[in-house]
Amino acid sequence: MSPARRAPRRLLPAAAAVIAVAGAGLALLLARGGTAGHGAAPGRSPAASAPAASAPAGGAQLPQVSLAGLRWSSYHGVELPSSPAAGPRDTSGGLASGFTDTPLGALLAALNIAVRANAQWGPGIYGPTIRDQVTGPDTGALLSGCQADYAQASQAAHITGGAPLGNAYVSEEAFRWVAWTPSDTTVDLVSAGPGSQGTTVQAATRVEAVWSGGDWRVVAPPGGDWGNAAAALPSLSGYTIFPGQG
Repeated sequence: MSPARRAPRRLLPAAAAVIAVAGAGLALLLARGGTAGHGAAPGRSPAASAPAASAPAGGAQLPQVSLAGLRWSSYHGVELPSSPAAGPRDTSGGLASGFTDTPLGALLAALNIAVRANAQWGPGIYGPTIRDQVTGPDTGALLSGCQADYAQASQAAHITGGAPLGNAYVSEEAFRWVAWTPSDTTVDLVSAGPGSQGTTVQAATRVEAVWSGGDWRVVAPPGGDWGNAAAALPSLSGYTIFPGQG
């Protein structure tokens, strides 16, 4: 069995994720699997409180975006969206940059960047993603956490050379706008992946992105831990479902 196949099936943070997917993982995206309990729907784990919706400041209107024409491509097992018009324009080296200053560009940036800011893909991905595309006071903690997580997981799985820890089994399902301006946006990204005992876990991860230096940058999650921005989700009610995955 190859080292990649021995790698643990870690779920993105949200996250979620990536997130994300964002999630994305954003996180993506799912940071932790759930466990089935009383009152859970068949095949689903019970949900904790999802990130609470908040009204736009100053009566600002949340954007309406057309998702027609989204393209989906596999990123180590995670299907991630792109748009010929909104980005990412540059995906060289497994990274993603070059998003338009539009609601769709912000949404795609939040998902694509948050998913990549994760130890799962190795230092060649999470390193430049966090250093160049993540901002905020908890950026250093996010990078340190990814470095520690990767060191521990790669050693346990006998992975060398900075290779990915293996594929992630997460899908990016839906999103909900929380706030929008042309320079600062917040979105909840829904990811789904395998939990314990054969369940499927859904989680919503809150991702903030800011327009800086001609592109979108993701704000690091509280404490540098995507799990602090994510919560299990009972249903997709109130969310916009991504069309055309796969």
